Amino acid sequence: MNHYAAFLRGIMPSNPNMRNDKLRGVFEGLGFEKVSPLLSSGNVVFQTKDSKVPALESRIQKALNAELGIPGGTLIRTRDQLQTLVDSDPFAGLTHCRETYLTVTFVRDTPESLPVFPADDTNTVKVVRFDPAAAALLSIIDNTDPSTTNFMQVVEKTLGNDITTRTFLTVQKALKKMDA
Repeated sequence: MNHYAAFLRGIMPSNPNMRNDKLRGVFEGLGFEKVSPLLSSGNVVFQTKDSKVPALESRIQKALNAELGIPGGTLIRTRDQLQTLVDSDPFAGLTHCRETYLTVTFVRDTPESLPVFPADDTNTVKVVRFDPAAAALLSIIDNTDPSTTNFMQVVEKTLGNDITTRTFLTVQKALKKMDA
């Protein structure tokens, strides 16, 4: 059995069609096993014999759109990809907290370039690196400065809209839930 985490774009827990029980229903309806939503922000771990990730992403997104009206995107990562990312300890010595966000932006395709933040934001946003194995941009956001640039606008301008960002804590929780 293959272990996957699906990271869904554009999930708003306040929308009744985007709640965990409905997301679980769509995934189970597709025949996936051990389906378990994580938090309320569009993270679902599951197992399946299927091994073609692009086909899984497309199948899930079509079902989410048809059954729940969710138009966003679906990005899947394997258990091994997440384990390698977590084991690399990309934020060594740092703690995710209200003042400092440790973020992972999953992308569909490897970018030609990384986001460049405005010069006045060099102290508030730091790109750590791009992890090719997980197809993820790793960044640190300093939330103590109210002038912090709109992180997602800069990232989307460079990487496009076929991305989704999670905290590193969420990625770690997804990995742990895959092993439960």
